Amino acid sequence: MDPVKIGLLGLGTVGGGTVTVLTRNAREIARRAGRGIEIARAAARDYRPELIEGLDQIGHIGDDAFDLVEDPDIQIVVELIGGYSPALELVMRAIENGKHVVTANKALIAKHGNEIFAAAREQGVMVGFEAAVAGGIPIIKALREGLAANHIEWIAGIINGTGNFILSEMRDKGRDFAEVLAEAQALGYAEADPTFDVEGIDAAHKLTILGSLAFGIPLQFERCFTEGISRIDAQDVANAAELGYRIKHLGIARRSPGGIELRVHPTLIPERRLLANVDGVMNAVLVKGDAVGPTLYYGAGAGALPTASAVVADLVDVTRALTTDPNNRVPHLAFQPDELADTPVLSMEAIKTSYYLRLTALDRPGVMARIASILGEEGISIEAIKQKAPAEGETQVTLVMLTHRVIEGQMNRAIARIEALDSVQGSVVRIRMESLSG
Repeated sequence: MDPVKIGLLGLGTVGGGTVTVLTRNAREIARRAGRGIEIARAAARDYRPELIEGLDQIGHIGDDAFDLVEDPDIQIVVELIGGYSPALELVMRAIENGKHVVTANKALIAKHGNEIFAAAREQGVMVGFEAAVAGGIPIIKALREGLAANHIEWIAGIINGTGNFILSEMRDKGRDFAEVLAEAQALGYAEADPTFDVEGIDAAHKLTILGSLAFGIPLQFERCFTEGISRIDAQDVANAAELGYRIKHLGIARRSPGGIELRVHPTLIPERRLLANVDGVMNAVLVKGDAVGPTLYYGAGAGALPTASAVVADLVDVTRALTTDPNNRVPHLAFQPDELADTPVLSMEAIKTSYYLRLTALDRPGVMARIASILGEEGISIEAIKQKAPAEGETQVTLVMLTHRVIEGQMNRAIARIEALDSVQGSVVRIRMESLSG
C-alpha cells in the first residue's frame, strides 16, 4: 500500500523528536502499521535543523500551518504547536477537511476536547492524544483498552516532572523551594514562567483527561481543584520524612458515593508506597481497578523522544484504522459517546481526606489546648501531634499535627478559626494525606 502522508505542525522539541523517530525506525513502524508513514509536509516558523535527525526526509517545510491543513494530499495532521490558539482553529479545520488528527496538546484536549471529539465523530475521523498525558507512558491506551474490563476506582499520578524534581531535591538535599526552582529553570525542566508546572495547572490538564477516560464523564477542566507546591518548604519535607511520609504533587481522580473527585495538590503518602519512590523528573500513574487491583505505569513524562514515542504510536493506530468503520473504532474517551455519564464532579469542600497541619504559635500555656478545642468543635480528630521546642530566647513554637479523615469544608472552617487566634503567627500550612492502599 502507498505510504500514509502526514502533515506536521511544529518542529520544536516534540516535533523534532517525531521526525527523528519516524526516520530512525521507519522500517519497524511500517511493519507494525502495515504501510509506511511519510512526512509529506511540515509547518514551522522557528526550529533548529541541526538538532533534528531525518529533516531531509520531509517532503516540504514551510511556515503556513493553515495552508498545510488545507492540502488534500495530507491524511493525518500532527499538531505539536501547543496552547489553545491557533492550535484549536487548526485542529478543527483539519477535522472539517476530513483529516485525522494526532496531538500532544493536553491543554487543548482538557479545555476543548468535547467539541473536538464531537466534530471528529461527525466527520468520521480519529483524534489521537496519547502524548498529551505523561509523555512516553502509554497510560491513555491502558485506560482505554488494557483496563476496559475494569470498574476504575481511583487514579493517583505524578504527572508533572518539574514539580517532582523540585520536591525530590528538597527531600534529598534539604534545599529550599526557590533554590531548586532556579536550578530546574537552568536545566530546562521549568519555563521562565513556571506557573503551569509549580501551581499544578499542567497536571490539572492531564488529570482532567485521565478522569474522563477512567469514569466515562465529559471533560471538565474547570471543575478540577488545583493547588501548587510553592508554599511547601524544607521544614515540611523534613517533618514528613520524620513521620514516615514523602510529599508528592499528585493528581487524584476518585470515584466516591457523591460523585467524582478531581484534584491536584501536594500530598503526603507513606514512604513505602510505590509512588513515594518515584523521583526526579520521572512520571508515574497508579490505577486501581476492581478486577486487576493496583497497576503502576512509570516512565519519562516529557522529552523529545519519549513524547515522540507516544505521537508515533498514535500515528500507527490511525494508520491501522484508516479503512475501519468509524463506528467500530476505539472511542476517544474510552466509553461510547452516547454512554458518557452525568456523574457530578465534586467541589473540594466535599472531599474527605486526612491532613498534615503546620503552624507557628506563641510559646505560652493554653495555646495548644485552644487549638485542639477548635479542631474538636469542628469534628476533627487528631492522630498525632509534634511540637518542636523553641530555641533559647525565642517566643514562638512550631506545631505539627496529623488528623484523621475529615471533610474539607470542616477543615477550612477550623483553619480560619485557628488563624484568627492572637497566639497563632501567620498562616496554617495544610497538606492533604492519602494512604493509596490497594
